[in-house]
Amino acid sequence: MKDYWDKAINFEEYVHIGRQRLETPDNQHDIDYKQYYELGLQRMDRTLKKYILDENQVNELKSKNFNGKILIISEVWCGDASSTVPALVKFFEGHNEVRIFLRDSDKSLINQFLTNGTESIPKVIILNDDFTVKNSWGPRPHYGKELLMKYKADPEAYPKDQFYNDLQIYYAKNRGKDAVQEILELL
Repeated sequence: MKDYWDKAINFEEYVHIGRQRLETPDNQHDIDYKQYYELGLQRMDRTLKKYILDENQVNELKSKNFNGKILIISEVWCGDASSTVPALVKFFEGHNEVRIFLRDSDKSLINQFLTNGTESIPKVIILNDDFTVKNSWGPRPHYGKELLMKYKADPEAYPKDQFYNDLQIYYAKNRGKDAVQEILELL
């Protein structure tokens, strides 16, 4: 895990790479994903502006005496990531170092943390200070998983567009609080 950590980037670099890929795409994937980069950057900006630190959660973090690190596997274009990653970065700021590993740069890390056989992101890897894996979380909070299961159970009654809309409304209102809480429970 130390090698992955060493290759990971900070949040500012992550955002910078997303802007670069949006403004000057250098491959077909970036061209095809232009609208998703745009949305991802907008959502991250909104999350950063609207995020409110919950003192109860901060106190819970302090009570855990967790001295490890937070490694997030992500990509800027991902809707779940754009709503979750900025909140996690802000929450752990000043407590635990957070770095982001770009999933598509090296699939060997995400392949160790598949979700039902898929490379779903974001995936949060909680590392002890010796870089052993304490736990992992992702790609979305429980409520988001419930919405996904509702969509998968009956896509005709609950179409994909409605699922995506409901998920983004939830993220906008929740502002990362559920994701932070679920990760706190894993520390």
